[in-house]
Amino acid sequence: MKSRMLSLLALFSALSAAGAAIKIPATIGSVAFDVFPALLAAALLGSGAGAIVGALGHLLSALIAGFPLGPMHVLIAIEMALLVFIFGVLYKKNKKVTASILFILANTFAAPLPFIIIMNKAFYIALVPSLLIASIINTVIALVVIPRLKGLFKQNFINKDVKL
Repeated sequence: MKSRMLSLLALFSALSAAGAAIKIPATIGSVAFDVFPALLAAALLGSGAGAIVGALGHLLSALIAGFPLGPMHVLIAIEMALLVFIFGVLYKKNKKVTASILFILANTFAAPLPFIIIMNKAFYIALVPSLLIASIINTVIALVVIPRLKGLFKQNFINKDVKL
């Protein structure tokens, strides 16, 4: 079971890296499709697996972009892991709408709050529209794909969770 889980984590992380390479220009930086594989992993493999893929996905996306925010990407990866973990917990409790709305709002408005202190308020305000668009797109893609992939995973495997 452990080797299967590692293989699936590697697969979802690779999907996250591929999504990170697909960028749509935005106000600051770009909108990438690196989060939806983490949301898929959270729903299909468990919130812990989703958190791992979310953190790795962000770091891979930042690597592809050249780490424009330097060491801040570590903080962002931790935030992404936490947000995906919460999404996974709520999704497993069949609170899909709550999980989705909370993920979108937290990723858009709460996650970039440290930038007000580190950069300035103008940077935060400029960042919010891009994050909102990216969060909505990634969440909608995940919500469309999750039910279609559930059949590929055994039900007993979906109900288990990865221990961090």
